[in-house]
Amino acid sequence: MGLAHETERGSFESTDKALKRNLSFTQLLFLGVSAQIGSGWLFGVLAAAGVAGPAAILSWIIASVLVFLIALTYLELGAMLPRSGAIVRYTFLSHGAFSGWIIGWAYWLSVVSIPPIEAEATLTYIGGRFPDTHFLTTVDGVQLLSWPTGILSGFVLMFLFFVLNFFGARFLAESNRWVTIWKIALPTLTFIFLFFILDGSNFTTYGGFAPLGVPPIFHAIATTGIIFSLLGFRQALDFGGEVRNPQRNVPLATIGSIAIPAVIYTLLQVAFIGAINWKDMGLKGGQWDQLVAGGWADGPLFHALGSANIAALAALGTFLLIDAAVSPLATGWVYLGTGARTGYGLGVYRNIPKKFTESNRFGIPWVALVVSAVVGCVFFVPAPSWYQLVGFISSAAVLTYIMGGVGLPVLRRTAGSLKRPFRLRAYRFWSPISFLAAVLILYWSGFSTLANVFTATFIGLPFFTAYYAWKSKWISAVPAFAISIIFFVLWIWVATAGGWVLSGAQAQRPGGWPFPVYYAVFCVLVIAFCAALWFFSNKTGRCHVNATWWLIWLLLASLLVGYLGVYGPLESPVLHFPWGMGVELLVGIVTYVWAVRSGFNTGEVQQIVEEAAARGGEVSSDGI
Repeated sequence: MGLAHETERGSFESTDKALKRNLSFTQLLFLGVSAQIGSGWLFGVLAAAGVAGPAAILSWIIASVLVFLIALTYLELGAMLPRSGAIVRYTFLSHGAFSGWIIGWAYWLSVVSIPPIEAEATLTYIGGRFPDTHFLTTVDGVQLLSWPTGILSGFVLMFLFFVLNFFGARFLAESNRWVTIWKIALPTLTFIFLFFILDGSNFTTYGGFAPLGVPPIFHAIATTGIIFSLLGFRQALDFGGEVRNPQRNVPLATIGSIAIPAVIYTLLQVAFIGAINWKDMGLKGGQWDQLVAGGWADGPLFHALGSANIAALAALGTFLLIDAAVSPLATGWVYLGTGARTGYGLGVYRNIPKKFTESNRFGIPWVALVVSAVVGCVFFVPAPSWYQLVGFISSAAVLTYIMGGVGLPVLRRTAGSLKRPFRLRAYRFWSPISFLAAVLILYWSGFSTLANVFTATFIGLPFFTAYYAWKSKWISAVPAFAISIIFFVLWIWVATAGGWVLSGAQAQRPGGWPFPVYYAVFCVLVIAFCAALWFFSNKTGRCHVNATWWLIWLLLASLLVGYLGVYGPLESPVLHFPWGMGVELLVGIVTYVWAVRSGFNTGEVQQIVEEAAARGGEVSSDGI
């Protein structure tokens, strides 16, 4: 059913020619490592210990394995199709424009929210050490950026990120090289020094190794900054259109950018737990679930070093304060560049205006960069705390990573002739494993986080219909705008009246709807929107909608399982551990089979295959 885009065929790949292939393997590797060693190492170890206790060590190890499994499928895709904004573009190639928009929108939301969280990390560390800056205020025991000083300072840092990105990927990479060496060295020195004051009783005395039970070990992966800290491997993919020898360098940089931070973070978590001084925190021994509200929350590692009263450790603490600016800021400017390239990728497929693909004289998609910076600033308002924002970012990002597992087998079928410098062996085994790894992390995020992420994801649906579907002539103007406006208004109403979205520490805001009512209306609205889009669309549009039903099913089913499971708001969960994970795995297996069958030979992938064949020497003879 190879359906091409009716108005833009032939132009999808040409936009990449404006980008400059200046990045070396080392620069690409350092971009990935720098993206992962940011605020996560400054705050993640405390947040993870606060959820899982000493067993947070296992959380880091499990997360590292899962991220590697997720990345496996992208190794082949990244080497086969190195493209800037690659993560969002692969979905268009395998499942069409509607799936591509949903995944692309979620991915864009996740990446544009990372620069502000890194700015928050810097201001939190500095504000905690120097209260006279007035960067912070305390609300319900949690430190937040203050208004106006803290939040306006965040805007200034966002502008700095913008400037560093505006002058080109090579400038970004060169400025990032030495910063990344610093970012590797200082965490390494920190865990080495902390080992000298390690208190073994913290691992066994206060409730044992897993004082809060087994389920929190998995919950910590998705909600405390662990998965957030380990997903930087995507930098090698998102900058793929700007790297020299991408077929070799993209897979190698991807693997390296997972392995290096994984080792550093795991050892750092061990050292931090051993260095906890409960009295200095203002807590009783074993109050693991109170760590975020304790005296070390504004600078966990700095306080850990200072509590030892050892001169050498205090000196390292000074460097740590410097790193509180360096590490998050370096990660922030890298991710703002990723946000720009994600917007660029959406613009390539005309989900958003073509203007987003325009590059400045430095080869940077400057319009996408400006929009990413401005939207990123918005996140300072509803979530002015690192601890509040990290779960949303992690889950939104993981949602997009399901596409590697289902995209690879589809593209093996539809683009089997393309040259694959890296070919994943036994892909029929590894692809579903990769997919299910991402699905499980979604479940571990918990119902509250999923409700926020899915609400933000589906609010992008009317933009797709009012712009892309109409401009592509799938649907006429009147039904396109009517469907979009009606859905948008009703969706805002459901999110507000339901009480389950942006509820903060509460499971639900007072006066909200009972969950059965909220969930029923949630599902009816989404399904009705998709059905209306299908009904009013032409044959091309219906094909793309049909290729997306599996994704709608996954999100709606996962929200229900999340509510009924141990990570939901029920005092007595219906799905106790590990049955909730088992049900979510069943949902994932059904979804995987459905998704692989739904993929089709899109016009865009046809174009790539045809152009590769025309150039010669770029088509393998062994097919699949």
